[in-house]
Amino acid sequence: MIDTVSTEIDEGAERIRLDVEDGIALLTLCRPDRLNAWSWESTRQLGLLADRIRFDPSVRAVLLRAEGRAFCAGIDVTAPGGAITGGSPAERTRNYYEGIRWVHERFAVLARLPQPVVVAVQGYCLGFGFELALMADVRVAAEDAVFALPEARLGVAVDAGGDLRVAREAGAGWAKFLALTGRRIDAATAERRGLVQLVVPPAELDTTARALAAEIAANAPLAVQGIKRSIDAYADAALPAALDRVAMTAALTLTSEDSREGYGAQAARRTPRFRGA
Repeated sequence: MIDTVSTEIDEGAERIRLDVEDGIALLTLCRPDRLNAWSWESTRQLGLLADRIRFDPSVRAVLLRAEGRAFCAGIDVTAPGGAITGGSPAERTRNYYEGIRWVHERFAVLARLPQPVVVAVQGYCLGFGFELALMADVRVAAEDAVFALPEARLGVAVDAGGDLRVAREAGAGWAKFLALTGRRIDAATAERRGLVQLVVPPAELDTTARALAAEIAANAPLAVQGIKRSIDAYADAALPAALDRVAMTAALTLTSEDSREGYGAQAARRTPRFRGA
């Protein structure tokens, strides 16, 4: 079950930690032992913390970062409540559709924050991790960062709109190339294609990203927030309708036999046999 009611985060259950220092909100993915793998609960916590940032007048910029050797390696298939149920295939599809729409709404709280968001990426940035990074306004990557949208290899859609955001940043051709193949690209390639703005040695990632966030935070808040809103209004003009289509595609694929085969094949380390059903 997705928790859509609670507004609390139990001690010891944190997926994301929030600290505020010198006008910068530090959002830290804090499950390094799981390579910061993503779950429904991660999404819930992200929305709660972003709401707290939104109305904090002391916050002028946000730095999204992660502990450990990976930013986020994708979905945590072992997390509680990972699969959505239903009394029939139609009900299960409907429930997944609403669940993915809920994820889009929680992610939108981050993407639409009035304060600019800088993300610092190291190591694996795969699937949901890549989609999360793409919701930031400016992306800084360590030289060891690796990016991919591997969902098609598992028989599911790119369900948080990452392929749409790649199309916005790098063009439709690159969005299709990455999403249809599931290939991984390194930080240098991501920078050349406009998916990353700065690439630095791993030891300099945190310092560089913090300095960039501080540089933004030092500027006039009303001007900074207005600039962000104007650019987003232009860049995201077609996004809401496209995201609804993404939610339906995700619901259909997540309830398909191919998705079971894809995840099963990954667990067994074998090549999947997809049937289009």
